[in-house]
Amino acid sequence: MAFHSLWKAVAMMEKHRTAFLSISCAGLFGANLTFHVFSKELFKSIYQAWDHGKPLGLSENLQNLFYNVLQDVKVKSADRYDAIKTCTLHPISAGLPWRAKGCVVGIPYHFSDRSSGEQQIAKIGVYLRGKKLNWTSPEGLALKDALTLSPEAQKFAIAREIIDLQQSRPLACATIGPICLAGSYISGVTVKQVLGLYYAPVLLRSIYNMAVVALGLMGYCLLYDTISQAFDYRTDRKAASISPSFARGGVEFYDKILSQNKAFRTILGKEGEQIYASNGNILPKFRLKHPSYTSRRSFISNILNTPQAQEKHD
Repeated sequence: MAFHSLWKAVAMMEKHRTAFLSISCAGLFGANLTFHVFSKELFKSIYQAWDHGKPLGLSENLQNLFYNVLQDVKVKSADRYDAIKTCTLHPISAGLPWRAKGCVVGIPYHFSDRSSGEQQIAKIGVYLRGKKLNWTSPEGLALKDALTLSPEAQKFAIAREIIDLQQSRPLACATIGPICLAGSYISGVTVKQVLGLYYAPVLLRSIYNMAVVALGLMGYCLLYDTISQAFDYRTDRKAASISPSFARGGVEFYDKILSQNKAFRTILGKEGEQIYASNGNILPKFRLKHPSYTSRRSFISNILNTPQAQEKHD
């Protein structure tokens, strides 16, 4: 009975393949954009920092920092960008800047001036391997120092999130899945017709279909990772090109991330060695969605050493 129903479903899909393909691509595209279309609702529910049942607001210093960065990036519609305090290590963002509801940028809980920033970090209860991190231990002090950023580094970190949104990265990344799905299906059907596999044994057709799915998935991963890395480098370049101080902040930002990862590697022991390299980079598993932190730091250092950057500094 179940096999008969499955066979009828397959037959219906074959008969209305264009409609099913269109619906599947549209559904995949919508699913990829859901988090950004409903950014304020979903983003805040996941990342908003809370204290005693109340959401934490940004301090006056952080609000001024955020609006100064919007001006430095030369955002035309600043009212479409909102900032909230989050319990994350680095700034994060979501949304589409051309929509009425705009975008949300999450600023980490510990972003502030150095003295108050260290105090905020010490209040965070971090549990690693089931144990609460002691901020006065050598590992805790190293992690606290790595989490404490200068205003230049904080401005760079926030600026790159704003620039990322301005480039419509979520929209570009959301189209990769539907494109690969449609491309895999169309090329698979075309090759099947050319080779006459529609009249081949069921086992051979099944092997062919699995091969098409595997190649489509590989193509999606390669294309997504390539585009994602290109966006990362482009965002870093634009943020670092605002001024030499932003470039210096970018070098410090990635240097601090490497220091954070080294601290986590030490704290987590063998588990940390499987996640982080000795230089602080994240060890890739199957995919590499983002460039290594050392390459991004070197990329910005090269921008800082260009004659144009030195002329701006002078």
